[in-house]
Amino acid sequence: MLAIRNLNKRFGGLHALRDVSIDAPPGQITAVIGPNGAGKSTLMNVISGFISPDGGSITVAGTPITGMKPHEICRQGLARTFQNLQMFSDMTVLETVITGRTRHRRASLVANLLMTPRVWHDEKDAAQHAQTLLETMQIGPSYWQRRAGDLPYGLQRRVEIARALATEPAYMLLDEPAAGLNDEESVALGSTLRELAGRGIGIVLIEHDIELVMNFSRHIFVMDAGGVIADGTPEQVRSKPEVVKAYLGDEHGA
Repeated sequence: MLAIRNLNKRFGGLHALRDVSIDAPPGQITAVIGPNGAGKSTLMNVISGFISPDGGSITVAGTPITGMKPHEICRQGLARTFQNLQMFSDMTVLETVITGRTRHRRASLVANLLMTPRVWHDEKDAAQHAQTLLETMQIGPSYWQRRAGDLPYGLQRRVEIARALATEPAYMLLDEPAAGLNDEESVALGSTLRELAGRGIGIVLIEHDIELVMNFSRHIFVMDAGGVIADGTPEQVRSKPEVVKAYLGDEHGA
């Protein structure tokens, strides 16, 4: 379980997170939705260690990660993608995904300097693992040696997810992975995420594509003004007046 309890964060006079509590089980897609400014990206940044909370706690499988640095949180089995693509544009697609294997390499610094057999073994293992993940994300071999920055936007999104998967996470935080995708690409992405969840990976999805959220999430948390105002299954959330109000305003929420 990725367990978030009573998270708070202020930026001066702005209370960006207000006692936010969320549970994200393994092997399930848990979505966090809300209008712009609801606090979703701040939540993502706090969970992944890019911002320190002012209060509250976060645990992964019972291990506290609150206040850890991003690379330390990654070692605890939590990986993320970003709302704005964070690609190594000059690397090939294969090299980009291989970078996600860094924490699993066992060769020492001295071994790397001397290029010992252990280093060659690590390199081969990383390449094979990256190729498997690219195939999982439906990125064929014809793309592997192309510059990552030259790929169409939708494929770059998939490469970023493959790189996150290369860390072998127990949980993935996906910040608007469908941004910029067309309807067909969004549906394909949802199917892939469902497959990954079926392998036991817990997925926390922050997304504005409501169709993607409603069709592929198991549980949804709705945020507004920094707090969670509703949660439940897609069917339950869809019919709650407070959710309609948050998205459409008072006039439509009565």
